[in-house]
Amino acid sequence: MEKIYLLIGSNLNNPEKQLALAEEEIKTSFGNLVDKSSIYETEAWGVSDQPVFLNQVLVVESNDNAADILAKTQEIELKLGRERKEKWGARIIDIDILYIGEQVISTEQLKIPHAYIQERNFALIPLIEIEAKFLHPVFKVTNEQLLQVSNDTLEVKIHRNEKLHNSQS
Repeated sequence: MEKIYLLIGSNLNNPEKQLALAEEEIKTSFGNLVDKSSIYETEAWGVSDQPVFLNQVLVVESNDNAADILAKTQEIELKLGRERKEKWGARIIDIDILYIGEQVISTEQLKIPHAYIQERNFALIPLIEIEAKFLHPVFKVTNEQLLQVSNDTLEVKIHRNEKLHNSQS
């Protein structure tokens, strides 16, 4: 079983509700939800002229391969009404795969670890809440160290504490 770190985000149609719906669908698709971060609020990254985002990291365990994990996350996005109109634009739901255990994958469809993780505090901060000391399998530094050198200047603030339990960090 691999730990899969998923970042869920929304800034349309009651984002808090969308995160809750995504969590339920993820539990249905993957089964074992082992941890989740608090919900964080941040300005939109990439395209700033849109509503603020709510983001959360969920950790599930699965024996699925990377292609199946990607298919499941995209299926959930479609089920919840995601439309891919504009890169980094407003969306009902977004599910990014941050890590699949310590795997390194680089295909046209999928980059694991997530290609922009080191540039996005809205991913790093909730991730650190769960796994501060997790070693990025390419950069060989911890999530905490990635945040320390991040150039992202967008404020990330806690929206609501949702954490399941204290993980080993």
